[in-house]
Amino acid sequence: MSNITVRDYSPQAFDKLSQSGFPSVLARIFAARGIEDPNQLEDALSHLIPFNQFKNIALMAGLLADAIAAKKRLLIVADYDSDGATACAVGIRILRKFGAIVDYIVPNRFEYGYGLTPEIVRMAHETKQPDILITVDNGIASVDGVQEANQLGMQVLVTDHHLPGDELPNALAIINPNQPGCDFPSKNIAGVGVIFYLMLALRAELRTRGAFQPPAKEPNLASFLDLVALGTVADVVKLDDNNRILVQQGLQRIRKGRGCAGIKALLKIGRREARLISTYELGFILGPRLNAAGRLDDMALGIECLITDDDAQATQIAQQLDQLNRERREIEAGMQDNALLMLEPVFKSHDANNEAKDAYSVCLFDESWHQGVIGILASRIKDKFHRPVITFALGNDGELKGSGRSIPSFHLRDALDLVYKKYPGMILKFGGHAAAAGLTINAADFTKFRDAFEQVTATLLSPSDLTRIIETDGDLDVAEMNLELAQCLSDKVWGQGFPQPTFSALFNVENQRIVGEKHLKLKLRKANNSYDAILFFHNDPLPEMINAVYRLQANEYNGNTTLQLLIEHWTEPITQ
Repeated sequence: MSNITVRDYSPQAFDKLSQSGFPSVLARIFAARGIEDPNQLEDALSHLIPFNQFKNIALMAGLLADAIAAKKRLLIVADYDSDGATACAVGIRILRKFGAIVDYIVPNRFEYGYGLTPEIVRMAHETKQPDILITVDNGIASVDGVQEANQLGMQVLVTDHHLPGDELPNALAIINPNQPGCDFPSKNIAGVGVIFYLMLALRAELRTRGAFQPPAKEPNLASFLDLVALGTVADVVKLDDNNRILVQQGLQRIRKGRGCAGIKALLKIGRREARLISTYELGFILGPRLNAAGRLDDMALGIECLITDDDAQATQIAQQLDQLNRERREIEAGMQDNALLMLEPVFKSHDANNEAKDAYSVCLFDESWHQGVIGILASRIKDKFHRPVITFALGNDGELKGSGRSIPSFHLRDALDLVYKKYPGMILKFGGHAAAAGLTINAADFTKFRDAFEQVTATLLSPSDLTRIIETDGDLDVAEMNLELAQCLSDKVWGQGFPQPTFSALFNVENQRIVGEKHLKLKLRKANNSYDAILFFHNDPLPEMINAVYRLQANEYNGNTTLQLLIEHWTEPITQ
């Protein structure tokens, strides 16, 4: 079941934004997203939170400066998703600009699993002989891995953004906004943002040491914000004020044709123009292709795409990533069909939108499922049934690897922590966020875990939490439904925690036809005005009148740009 509601906003915030010169519709949109002061919408780099608010950042910058001066061998240990890949690329590119001897390693998820494990530490020691390990987008939970590194004579610097457990690793220094005692106010910063901030601090430290005396040039670190923007959006972290600056600055670079060779190649293979790029392209065109490497193959392929300056090599790698993404989609489609068949006897009653009403959670396992794709499967099932979902695939040595996705009212990591404490030994390891988490269990314990997770979920959720709430920004006046507003909105940064504006209204369906075999091209009428519209992945005819949730879109076709309504949800009007 779904309810369409209009976002609330503070009248005081609306008045302040209006008095500052924002048009009424923009003032309403921004106020509904918690903007109380126009300064929150400033996107200049000068408005970034200063790096010195990170706990331990000066210490770590000093250690790295010493290591560079002593020609020590640095090794970045990355994660195998887009955030980890972009974080690794930022670290590699900038450290090399600073004269560091630096290499990287990224664990293959099927052999080593996530994070700085003792196994990956030993492999790094044997194959790379580093003096210092630097984790990016991982490490905060790697207590055993850091201990192993220490015993092997390697120092460890941890940069991460994930929530810490009860025990912190015994690293030389840790930078993480979520560690105890860290005052950095943006707790939502992605892993790529953390390493970028460390590089800012390192540059400042090197500057005080006279490293950039002529003829040496001080690197412009803003040139790497295209990577920061990609990793931030692809990791689906909350776009708070600080993250929006990072993303906006990165987008501006890409739009001006100044993105790195890898990003340009990925855009080309995705048939997107750099000048028109938005957060959508980062999250749904570039991100999935980059992630495909870590899901099906080896994320080293994605990292190589982002660190090369050779256009031909970037194009070649982008083609490989695109092919992997096509394979991923095929695998995912088969897994989803399988999962829906499994769920038929579980959810016996459905509403008109095919949304389940029975269980509070979903836990699924099939021995044929691909470990690299279960996270996407969990997300798809979560979207369909509006429940916390964990999907499992076979791991090593009789273990199951699980990937979970959650709904807004349910903190997934905290729920797993409850299961972990209530049923000792059932969960071997886990970690993550409110919206996404990963875990490992013994295959023999799947049924017990499924029942335990359902029990915990049922105590934390109420039936009303299982109703999907579709929030919109209300109706638009006819004068506001124009191409100018569509183009204005497309230039802004939208995403997790700062959702792209949608609107809702009653329309008459004047005309409808199927295009591309699976989409509806529509002509809708509101009052005396007619609008072009598109409804993707729907080819059944609509009724004569619909309540529609839609986005304004600037549609480019044959050199012309026109207004189009992108329909995201519709219902039939309720008749008395």
